[in-house]
Amino acid sequence: MAEKILVIGSCGQLGTELVESLRGIYGTDNVVASDIRKSDDEVFKNGPFETLDVLDKATLGDILNKYKPSQIYHLAALLSATAEAKPKLGWSLNMDGLFNVLDAAIEHKTGKIYWPSSIAVFGPNTPRVNTPQNCVMDPSTIYGISKLAGERYCEYYFKKHGVDIRSLRYPGLIGYKSEPGGGTTDYAVSIYHDALKTGVHNCFLSENTVLPMLYMPDALKATLDIMHAPAEKVKIRSSYNLAGMSFSPKEITASIQKHIPEFKTEYNPDSRQAIADSWPQSINDAEARADWGWKNDFNLDAMTADMLKNLAPVYGKQPL
Repeated sequence: MAEKILVIGSCGQLGTELVESLRGIYGTDNVVASDIRKSDDEVFKNGPFETLDVLDKATLGDILNKYKPSQIYHLAALLSATAEAKPKLGWSLNMDGLFNVLDAAIEHKTGKIYWPSSIAVFGPNTPRVNTPQNCVMDPSTIYGISKLAGERYCEYYFKKHGVDIRSLRYPGLIGYKSEPGGGTTDYAVSIYHDALKTGVHNCFLSENTVLPMLYMPDALKATLDIMHAPAEKVKIRSSYNLAGMSFSPKEITASIQKHIPEFKTEYNPDSRQAIADSWPQSINDAEARADWGWKNDFNLDAMTADMLKNLAPVYGKQPL
């Protein structure tokens, strides 16, 4: 009998590409996409889709009864900048949604749960360079506070109830298949669009703000790798550090200029600067590499070449 998989919050940046990848592995009909509203993306035109607000426990239960998934990917969340604007909604969606999924997993005996955490769990007193797996964690944003609380609850549900929960602390995620979703690292997606569309990017961070980033193919690879790893290899049940590359707006601008020499970036830091300043500059992910063999494929210049090649046709230009 084929495995059934439910992706909650499937229409965001990560979810859109994850659904596509999962359907390539498990078959279109075996991966159920769900979100509060359906995206126009091509991937959602085929295969099952359910309208779901993760705060609606009854509908979540009905969907689990209907499909009986053996894996749930719970991606629904309010991201950093958006949650700061709506803190109570951010807390409610990020925490109550997680509780609903964890409780439903126990009730419906779901096999594996994936829930993403974030580098937002770190804070101003965290070591900012080569941030270790275990250190001071004093997040100063609602998003980070909710993710840190979520990590503790995930480990609790694993120890107390045996829920096979798996998690990664994502850095900023960069991809070309969907629009930015309200995060502090989203400039690193918008900048590629602007390079092709107008030749000028208005950056909301200062030019030397270094942050950890990961290209979407690597993020998908890490997510699938940890979910496909044998349970005994997953030794951390709160969330694993995950790293790919670290760079500043100045450095990504220089990388783009290797392909589009006339491109320029203007800097007008806003409220997101304070969020970025509270986050690490680089991440130590030795545990993920040792426990289940994580290894990234892309560096900054390789990502830039791939992003521009894939986005150029969108703007009526030749692949770069």
